[in-house]
Amino acid sequence: MSENIIELSAAELAQKLQAGEVTSVQAVQAHLDRITATDGAAAQDRSHGKSGLNAFLHLNAEEALEVAAGVDRDRAEGKQLPPLAGVPIAVKDLIVTKGQPTTAASRMLEGWMSPYDGTVTEKLRAARMPILGKTNLDEFAMGSTTEHSAFGPTRNPWDLSRIPGGSGGGSAAAVTAFQAPLALGTDTGGSIRQPAAVTGSVGVKPTYGSVSRYGVIAMASSLDQVGPCARTVLDAAMLHEVVGGHDPKDSTSLSDPAEGFVQAARDGAAEGGLKGLRVGVLKELTGEGFQPGVEQRFREAVEALEKAGASVVEIETPNFKYALGAYYLIMSSEVSSNLAKYDGVRFGQRALPKDGHVTIERVMSATRAENFGAEVKRRTILGTYALSAGYYDAYYGSAQKVRTLVQRDLDAAFEQVDVLVSPTAPTTAFPLGSVDEQADPMQMYLNDIATIPTNLAGVPAISIPAGLSPEDGMPVGFQLMAPAREDARLYRAAAGLERLLEEANGGPIWKDLPDVVEAVAKLSETTEGGAK
Repeated sequence: MSENIIELSAAELAQKLQAGEVTSVQAVQAHLDRITATDGAAAQDRSHGKSGLNAFLHLNAEEALEVAAGVDRDRAEGKQLPPLAGVPIAVKDLIVTKGQPTTAASRMLEGWMSPYDGTVTEKLRAARMPILGKTNLDEFAMGSTTEHSAFGPTRNPWDLSRIPGGSGGGSAAAVTAFQAPLALGTDTGGSIRQPAAVTGSVGVKPTYGSVSRYGVIAMASSLDQVGPCARTVLDAAMLHEVVGGHDPKDSTSLSDPAEGFVQAARDGAAEGGLKGLRVGVLKELTGEGFQPGVEQRFREAVEALEKAGASVVEIETPNFKYALGAYYLIMSSEVSSNLAKYDGVRFGQRALPKDGHVTIERVMSATRAENFGAEVKRRTILGTYALSAGYYDAYYGSAQKVRTLVQRDLDAAFEQVDVLVSPTAPTTAFPLGSVDEQADPMQMYLNDIATIPTNLAGVPAISIPAGLSPEDGMPVGFQLMAPAREDARLYRAAAGLERLLEEANGGPIWKDLPDVVEAVAKLSETTEGGAK
């Protein structure tokens, strides 16, 4: 029973819950059992990354089962419930949740309990969705591998020796490994979509401002966006409708209602749903620098779109070549500003100078030196430099001008086509520890080359599985982009392509997922008994 439950999509599970074929308590318990079997010790005692996926930093088992029992009681009494009531979900540990720790995967916030819920958390509770726990990430969402968590890296369910992407590798790994049918992530430069690509899941960056950021620990405020992680496009659309919509607590929140996404996904997946769609292939995001297997699966997906009645043209966006540099200046500058408050005086776990000579300046210095990781320090220093007197216009000001040029490129492109497409990431998942970021951090930053432009422009984008790369048998992601506020168009196109790819591959990508429980057991034997 439990194996069948965890393999259900969120939409399928919701139907079975409504029909009384499964209870919410059964569904929650099945996923908790799966987490226990695959996550190692991380969710219990944080002896991290040794013997399991390490997708979760905190388990919320007692509360999740309590919420599930309440849903079951109300359903038995015939009460009207929201569509996803009783369907469990995981939440990235960057989103504050009352009654659970919110750490941003940093020693700076270790053990911190928020006194309030973020808006998206409130919406999950209103939707009666049991929250299974909080997922791992790169510290303060800074990274593309989830190796920068202060509590150990998350592993890729397809190959435990490889990265799950980042910063939201925990949410993507949890969904892929059937630890949760749904998860929430945040996307600043690709932190939902790139993990989705390398784990074979679905990840969505909504239009900027369409999902509230109130209660989300800020990394780069003009770029951050909360979005869904799922195994199907329809599931992502259903979750988007739950968490989206206007929020007066967020000054950047759009007035648009979160509706029409589910219907758009259903329409796109119907026969003929892609006929007449105008598709633009981004010239600057293909070819040189992209792994051959990634390029091959991308081209096959584009051919499938053409055969289904879509028209395909190549689109040039000449300013995209500057997007990566502009992004890292803007993002680092906003990081410097947003993280300034973590000083051991206003916020953050305090550290005292080793020599006992205490002044406020030395306490601040000791706190930030001890509790921030290397990547957080690197980006903070870069951002502080870019914002300093004499350099503001040369660096931050120039980067903002490039941002405008990228936005104009996309505006011009969307006058010609309905959606733009590219590979989500230039490579498949690479081995843990294989990128020497101390010597050359650009090796990691280049992973976001295809996802960054949409964050700079604030437009929506989605990554769906395009199959497995022939070189290494690892998942490849296919990215679709749409104009701002056209998230429904994105779901329609993505659901249609998803259907075509599943028909061509004989089913969803996860049918080829290795036995994660067996892989974790072997890893545990190796780590506990020494290398074999």
